Amino acid sequence: MNNLGLDSRVFLAPMAGITDRPMRQLVASFGKGIIVSEMVAVNAIQWKNPKTYRIADVRDEPYPVIVQLVGGDPQLFVNAAKLVEDLGASAIDINMGCPVKKIVNNNSGSYLMKDLNLASQIIESAAKNTKLRVSVKFRSGWDCQHKNAIEFAKMCENSGAAYITVHGRTRSEFYSGQADWNIIKQVKESVKIPVVGNGDVTTPKQAAEKLKMSGADGVMIARGVLGSPWLIAQTHDYLECGTEPISPKIADIKQILLKHIGYLIDYYGENMALQISRKYVCWYSKNLRDAKKFRETYMRITDYKQAYDEINNYFDQCAAQEIER
Repeated sequence: MNNLGLDSRVFLAPMAGITDRPMRQLVASFGKGIIVSEMVAVNAIQWKNPKTYRIADVRDEPYPVIVQLVGGDPQLFVNAAKLVEDLGASAIDINMGCPVKKIVNNNSGSYLMKDLNLASQIIESAAKNTKLRVSVKFRSGWDCQHKNAIEFAKMCENSGAAYITVHGRTRSEFYSGQADWNIIKQVKESVKIPVVGNGDVTTPKQAAEKLKMSGADGVMIARGVLGSPWLIAQTHDYLECGTEPISPKIADIKQILLKHIGYLIDYYGENMALQISRKYVCWYSKNLRDAKKFRETYMRITDYKQAYDEINNYFDQCAAQEIER
C-alpha cells in the first residue's frame, strides 16, 4: 500500500465524454490502476436527471470507481456526496480545475481557484457528509499572473481533503503548452496530504520521471489514454515491478477497438455507439497507414455491420504489412 492508501499510484483521469462506463471497463480489463468517472454535475444529480444519475451509478461495476463531482453550491454537495455513496462510489473527487466556460460561469471548476472561501465550504460540505474519502483536483492557478496552487492546496488540506491532484497548467492555458511539474513539486513540499500530478504523461517512463522529479505520490493520465487504454496498467506495472511496456501489435489493437465498441453498444445501444465510436476510431488508427482515408470512410458509415467490416478490413491490411516488415 502506498501513501495514497490505494492499490495503485496511477490514475485514469476524469474526462467528460470519455471516461464513461465502456472506457472504464476497458481500462480495468488490462490490469491495475485507479478508475475515475466522468464529472457529475451536483445540480443535475440533485434532481435525479436520468442521464446524470446513470453516469453516477457505478454499483454494478466490479472494480472501485472514484466519482467526480462538479458544482458551485456547498449545500448541493451535501446531498450529492450522500447520493453517490449510495450509488457505489469508492471515493469522491471534486472538480476544481475544469477550464470550460459553461462550467466556470457556474462558479464551478477552475473558477473556484479564485474563490478559496467557497471552495473550502464545498470541500467541507462533502467531507463531513460522507464516509468516503474526498479528494480535490485543481490547476496551477487561474492564469500565469495568478498561480496560487500552493495556497489552494493548503486550503484543501485544512478543509478535509484526503489527497489532491494538481494539473500543471493554469485555467487560461487550457491544454496548451507544457504542464509545469515544478509547481506540482512545490505543492508536494507544502502539504502533508498525498499529491497526485497530472499533465503531459503519455508513457510509463515519463510517469516515472515526473514522479521522481516532483516527489508526487501518484500520477494521473488523461489524453495519453486515448487510443491506448492499456497505458494505465502498463504504467502501474512499470512503476511497481519495472516491467517494460510492450506495444500491442496492430491485430491486437483491432481486437481492443472492437471490444471497446462492443462495450459501447452494450451501454448506449447500436445507433449511439456507432456515433461515439467515430472519435475512438480516429485515436486507435493514429500513425497507421492511410489512416486519414480510413477515418473519412468510417465517418460516413451509418450501419454497424458495415463499420465492423471496415474496421476488420483496414486493420487486417495494416497488420499484414506489419508482419511483412
